[in-house]
Amino acid sequence: MCELLGMSANVPTDICFSFSGLLERGGRTGPHKDGWGIGFYEGKGFRSFIDPEPCCDSVLARLIKDYPMKSNTVISHIRQANSGGIKLENTHPFSRELWGKHWCYAHNGQLKQFESLPCEMYSPVGETDSEHAFCWLLSQISQINPDETEKCDFAFQMKPKLDHLRSLGVFNMLMSDSVYLYAYCTTKLSWITRRAPFGEAKLKDVELQVDFGTETTPNDVVTVVATEPLTHDEEWHQMKAGELVVFRQGELVCRVEGEA
Repeated sequence: MCELLGMSANVPTDICFSFSGLLERGGRTGPHKDGWGIGFYEGKGFRSFIDPEPCCDSVLARLIKDYPMKSNTVISHIRQANSGGIKLENTHPFSRELWGKHWCYAHNGQLKQFESLPCEMYSPVGETDSEHAFCWLLSQISQINPDETEKCDFAFQMKPKLDHLRSLGVFNMLMSDSVYLYAYCTTKLSWITRRAPFGEAKLKDVELQVDFGTETTPNDVVTVVATEPLTHDEEWHQMKAGELVVFRQGELVCRVEGEA
């Protein structure tokens, strides 16, 4: 399986601290050595970095860890290959354009019979079940009224499509259109929202501790979503099977529960 990391914040924020923990899991403290990637939004703009090399040994990953690139929305992924070879084109996150927005997506899990999903508007470039599912999902989403993308109604309309992918296997997902961060769980996803009064946090995977009180303002709100909690001594919310949560500017704006 792979691991996911996402962030939603109300002010441009760097993800260096959380990414430092994920980086170690990419081949050192975890088995996810088959590539990694990260996508940052800047307004409507989107930049991504992907590398089929192990994250823990990647010079590019070290640059991302040490360079405070600020963004309101971030999606990252470390890969343990199951479907598709260890190639650049199979490395998450994947992105496509829809309604004049860059949609970014990363998936953790394995899907059976994914080839049967019709990709009408988009075609996969690589060989993975993840990218195929993304192309199908965006084709399905395109049929929803785009005026509803600003409403929680959109999440309720998208939920059955995510449930269908879950019926094919394990489907843990992060996706964003630059404004909203969508997180859908089958087996493992947890999230935490940090706001004033900020405290200290210590990573599980590397000796690194931060006092968020010295790094933030009292008005900052930052939510981090991860496959496994990244820190000690913080209360993470573990998502349930079939649950969809939506964040905007760090705040939880919609939650659609699922059936186990």
